[in-house]
Amino acid sequence: MMAKKEELDPETLELINWCIEVEGFLVAGGATVAQAQDHIEEQVEWFTDQFYDGLTPEEAAKEALA
Repeated sequence: MMAKKEELDPETLELINWCIEVEGFLVAGGATVAQAQDHIEEQVEWFTDQFYDGLTPEEAAKEALA
């Protein structure tokens, strides 16, 4: 049975949830929600690499704010 196209695989969902957590740490670091979202969208490949490299959302946010 084939999955519906709308359904995301667990790894993609994990990445999305990880990015949502990163957004929270960026906001805690002084960014607005809009700035944090824009930054993640603009740097999505970099953040994806950080996710697969095993960084926590907090570590990735610290790197992004550095």
